[in-house]
Amino acid sequence: MGQKYRTEHDSMGEVNVPENALYGAQTQRAVDNFSIGQQTMPDAFLRALVIVKLASATTNGRTGALDEEVAASIENAAIELLSDNHFSDHFPVDVFQTGSGTSSNMNVNEVLARMASLASGKDVSPNDHVNYGQSSNDVIPSAIHIASALDIHSHVVPALEHLKTVLAKKAQDTHHMIKTGRTHLMDAMPVRFSQVISGWIAQIEHAESLLLFNQCQLQKLAIGGTAVGTGVNAPAGFAKDVCAELSQITGVVFRPTDNRFAAMGAQDTIVATGAALKTLAVALMKIANDLRWMNSGPLAGLGEIELPALQPGSSIMPGKVNPVIPEAVAMACAQVIGNDTTITVAGQSGNFELNVMLPVMASKILDSTGLMARSAISLADQAIAGFTVKEDVIKEPLARNPVLVTALNPVIGYLKAAEIAKKAYKEGRAVIDVAEEMTEISRDELEILLDPARLV
Repeated sequence: MGQKYRTEHDSMGEVNVPENALYGAQTQRAVDNFSIGQQTMPDAFLRALVIVKLASATTNGRTGALDEEVAASIENAAIELLSDNHFSDHFPVDVFQTGSGTSSNMNVNEVLARMASLASGKDVSPNDHVNYGQSSNDVIPSAIHIASALDIHSHVVPALEHLKTVLAKKAQDTHHMIKTGRTHLMDAMPVRFSQVISGWIAQIEHAESLLLFNQCQLQKLAIGGTAVGTGVNAPAGFAKDVCAELSQITGVVFRPTDNRFAAMGAQDTIVATGAALKTLAVALMKIANDLRWMNSGPLAGLGEIELPALQPGSSIMPGKVNPVIPEAVAMACAQVIGNDTTITVAGQSGNFELNVMLPVMASKILDSTGLMARSAISLADQAIAGFTVKEDVIKEPLARNPVLVTALNPVIGYLKAAEIAKKAYKEGRAVIDVAEEMTEISRDELEILLDPARLV
């Protein structure tokens, strides 16, 4: 049998909507009009939008702005919807829609209104009741902020804390191991594995500090600004009360923004958050590539470490094993860097009193938070925790490293040290042996001066 439809009405007239769909006419118009991306809005954003409706209904019912039974029916519908295993099925609107996100706002309004109407027997309106005191223009930016703040708080920061713990443990376990340092991919002075890892930890801490700062900014919401920031049709105290409800629901403190015109006409906080996520992506990519280089080989590369063998690496070369987790993480980081570019372009599309690229900003910022949280966990658990250091491999080149002669500079001067380094490299001999021949420094003193443990 074919699809059955019911007839719905909006301000433009009649629309046929699938019979069992919870959404209504405006959602269906959006489905008919927008098919560019063939990707729907992120669940995290939609859930944040439902939470805004829940907090608004609670506020409006308590203050008498809405009939108590109508408000309660909307609250109950929102709670039920948030626990629906088929949550995503009710929100078919494409990311590439109207730039204000009005279609997604009305999608949520219509679903909640229909659920509330069916459960209460009352005629609950998506505009007059569910959307009371609100506009897409303040609700959508608020939902983006809420979803992003919650993702950073609940997923990204815990993932980074886990990654730092795993890195700290690996640094402790490898502290006694000294390897050849490299600059320009060329041999340089020695360095402890723990020192290398401490650099990675510092990178993660820096990115995390940026994200935590931006989370605080995300907790300021545009709600209450309605159409253009002036708050027309929003009851007095609405923004403050809704933020209090949101804080109670989520466990994260939200408050009205200091300036609703900036919060609606621009999206600078999302732009800054995208940049912080890009910073994290750059850090994770650096760590992933360091791991790939140190793991390279195992015979013709550096071969300093051995990453966990997770799967066959070739369809034609038996026995080949590749650094698949660092590669996967690097690709995720590349996506986040690209997302930041999209967010940057979208952020400058604040035309007068409203940014008109809100849906794509929501999509990309939440894609980035998810990718970074999962990448941090994957890198920690599937690569860093399990890699082993090949001590025999790192010791031999360290002993023959001509650059060790740098330690003799204060004693014999740069030019003499360079002669020793060139001769040691040309003859494939240890620096200490050549230095003993070419200087009057005793072997005992050379052993002290050239001891890698002293040099690190």
